[in-house]
Amino acid sequence: MDETSQKIIDAAMTLIRDQGYVATTTKDIARTAGVNECTLFRKFENKKDIVMQGIAQEKWRANVTPEIFREVQWELRADLEMFLTAYMERITPDFVRLSIGLRAPQLYGDTAPLIMQIPQAFLASLTEYLEEMGKRGKIAPADFESMAMVIFSSTFGFTFLKASFNQELTKLEQKEYIKKSVDLFIRGISV
Repeated sequence: MDETSQKIIDAAMTLIRDQGYVATTTKDIARTAGVNECTLFRKFENKKDIVMQGIAQEKWRANVTPEIFREVQWELRADLEMFLTAYMERITPDFVRLSIGLRAPQLYGDTAPLIMQIPQAFLASLTEYLEEMGKRGKIAPADFESMAMVIFSSTFGFTFLKASFNQELTKLEQKEYIKKSVDLFIRGISV
């Protein structure tokens, strides 16, 4: 990837994050990248091509993979806090806004499988972890997939709402949310 192409990708992804896919024009992208529109079209077929090459780059993905959830201690509280922290460190407000921009109907058929990898990695890793905790006798048998979905849904919800409303909805900070929600979950499944 040459420097000009990277500038174009970075400009496109930033604009889509800030104003959405539909509102972002190739003229805007070229202006933000500091190139003329002809250069943009020499490097890329169209706006969608720029975006697809952008989300192929690690810097424009949240990079939530099963590997980030491997540092378990087999202690429920510490491990759940690690899961939530690892997710929230990567799913920043900027990433949430970019993800929303990438859901435009013109793109969604192509971007959905890539966006879906994030919750799939979290859910699969957490379900596997909970199943192993059950086998080790550290938690009671249960529907571990549903448990993982509850944890993911609340984590996703908090992250999305903070990105959307910042401090206007709640003053609760991320670290405090993680500790309190993990505590609430653990109390909820305790006998």
